[in-house]
Amino acid sequence: MAYLEIFLPIILLILFLVLLAPKNRQLCLPWNWPFVRMMPTMYLKSHEIYDKITQLLAENNSTVLFKTSWFTKTDILVTSDPANVHHIMTTNFSIYQRGSEFRNVFDFLGQAGNQYHESVPKIVHQGLEKSLIAVLDHAAQQNQELDLQSLFSRFMLDATCLLATGFDSGSLRVGFSRMPSLRCHGRHSRGRVLSPHPAGETVEVAAMATATDDQETGDGTFDVLKFYLKEAASNSDNKGAQNHDDKAFLAANLMTLLFAGRDTSAALLTWFFCLISRNPLVENKILEEIRLNFPGKASRKHIFSNVEELSKLVYLHSALCESLRLFPPGPFLLRVPNQQDVLPSGHKVDQTTKVMLCTYAMGRMREIWGKDCAEFRPERWIMEKGGSKHVASNIFLAFSSGPWSCPGRELAFTRMKAVAATVVHNYRVGVVEGKLFVRASLPFSP
Repeated sequence: MAYLEIFLPIILLILFLVLLAPKNRQLCLPWNWPFVRMMPTMYLKSHEIYDKITQLLAENNSTVLFKTSWFTKTDILVTSDPANVHHIMTTNFSIYQRGSEFRNVFDFLGQAGNQYHESVPKIVHQGLEKSLIAVLDHAAQQNQELDLQSLFSRFMLDATCLLATGFDSGSLRVGFSRMPSLRCHGRHSRGRVLSPHPAGETVEVAAMATATDDQETGDGTFDVLKFYLKEAASNSDNKGAQNHDDKAFLAANLMTLLFAGRDTSAALLTWFFCLISRNPLVENKILEEIRLNFPGKASRKHIFSNVEELSKLVYLHSALCESLRLFPPGPFLLRVPNQQDVLPSGHKVDQTTKVMLCTYAMGRMREIWGKDCAEFRPERWIMEKGGSKHVASNIFLAFSSGPWSCPGRELAFTRMKAVAATVVHNYRVGVVEGKLFVRASLPFSP
């Protein structure tokens, strides 16, 4: 009897709430509970949050307002409407800031310049020849399984460090030798996203993270910038090193390059090889394109790093774009309006509203990509007369849009095409059954 007295009010409350929520059921929105509002549903679906958001957007005219708990005093407007994206990112970009949370997360990223482009092919070739090829040859000979995301993360880290500081961090070797700089950067990025507060003033000049071995300071942390400066100085006489004596230059550019140069490219390449392993016809077309453009190199091992060579591989470029469409490394962009505004969809926003542009959902919109939007089809990126097809940035948001568009787009494609072409030409990569898992250095990556 005592149990009945306890649980009967709870059961009646649940039934009452069910009767109060017909609108949510009709619109397929998450349950709007008292006080906590839609937060329980969002947490329960966190393991499939992007697919769930994509479904909700498809069922609600591409824009959904998520009610967060009452005590946060803010709501999240999620949209995949191209008109809203153009309005926010281009027409009225000055109204929509990246938000204090965004600045707290990414204030250490700095501003990277464009002076690196001429060095990229040489550095990529060096990394492919000395590291990636050696590791893949060893794995092929020993019939070993490899963690592709770790492989590409380490390759991109080494190339980025060489580009930024002039020294090779050497994290990609046969056996994947342990490298503190690799894990420190990943842990630091994760901490800044999960923590609601800035990591501290030391981050302005040095990245601090939990040490993974004996490379630590007295307080148990690892000074990444100091590590790079020390190694760069000890290797200052190396032939071909790109040395920078200005410490301010390193502080402003290092973390930008590490984040943008390692995490995003590594995640995209991992998905690319997963997708072509599941679509052998696509892989065969890439191989055929290489044979047609480089007939003298088709029957022997070759490293692709020359920009002119890579520009001929239109189908490969399209396959990478298709991978980006389906699995963007950053599946959303966050903006906060600094004043009241009305979006083209009719939704009103103000300073208490966070606006989330869902790039993941935009890549799966039937209205944009057609009935086959869920299929991996690189041909959609090629014009009828040949050549790459241009897609508006308010539809394909992988490199952002408007004044905030990513300036490193071509640099990123050069590196990714070089790695993809070299690996596809020289090896056959297959996903081990039951072992497909793409990790994320930042929790919002797919």
